[in-house]
Amino acid sequence: MADKDGAKASKDFGVGVPPPEQGGFPVKGAGHLDWGMQHRLARMFDPVSGNTVMLAFDHGYIMGPTSGLERLDLVIPPLAGHVNVLMGTRGAFKTCVPPTVQKPIVLRGTYDTSVLFEDMSVGGGIAVDMANAVAMDASAVAVQTFVGAPGEKNSLELLARTVDAGTAAGVPTLGVVAVGKDMARTEEFFLLATRLLAENGAHVVKSYYCDGFERVTAACPVPIVIAGGKKLPEADALAMAYRAIAEGARGVDMGRNIFQAEDPAAMAQAVGQVVHHGFTATEAFTFYQDTKA
Repeated sequence: MADKDGAKASKDFGVGVPPPEQGGFPVKGAGHLDWGMQHRLARMFDPVSGNTVMLAFDHGYIMGPTSGLERLDLVIPPLAGHVNVLMGTRGAFKTCVPPTVQKPIVLRGTYDTSVLFEDMSVGGGIAVDMANAVAMDASAVAVQTFVGAPGEKNSLELLARTVDAGTAAGVPTLGVVAVGKDMARTEEFFLLATRLLAENGAHVVKSYYCDGFERVTAACPVPIVIAGGKKLPEADALAMAYRAIAEGARGVDMGRNIFQAEDPAAMAQAVGQVVHHGFTATEAFTFYQDTKA
């Protein structure tokens, strides 16, 4: 059995060394998956850049109406054309996103307790079974995990159950690293959390950016997509996206930094310039300013 007290500090992350070729499929760690899994992942990641821009609008499942998302039906459909993937709850998709919107979707597959609860990591369970995810043509199912929190055991079990069900149905699992207000957002934590999710079967990991991020992405055997997190000034959000992509992220999943921007559509497009076209943060911010309505 592994003993954490006897572990040596990691040193050789092979930063900058690409992963081995896996049958020509471009998504990291997915070369040995079956056709259905690869087909769904290929919808999510741009075939040229190999990256993705995801728009998260699932905040209401624990927070209720969020600033900028008071009317999902008015906000989300106009933004869909500027991103690669939409990430939300099944209730939001079924009521507020027309099925004619031709974008791959990631379904929030687990529920958690609301912001009124003392510790959101304690509660949680399966919110969408795999049969319903397949019926909604989901490209992936997202599972929130609470590494280092009271709900760790429960959330990792939900992750494993979702991976098992998804493997049988050909649906990838996106593991989401949850960071509570008392958790240290350090390289050491994210090295552990992202690797933990990947080794428990997640096909894509959503995590936060941190110092030493190039080692976090190198050590994770599947693609990492960064979470946008709290609202930042547009220039700062674009700078974070640029650093993350430069240091190995394969995309960004932004919510508040897009839908709470002064011009959400322009911001979504600016993020895409960073993620897919190699714009620097300065170039992207100039693009944003020039594109604003």
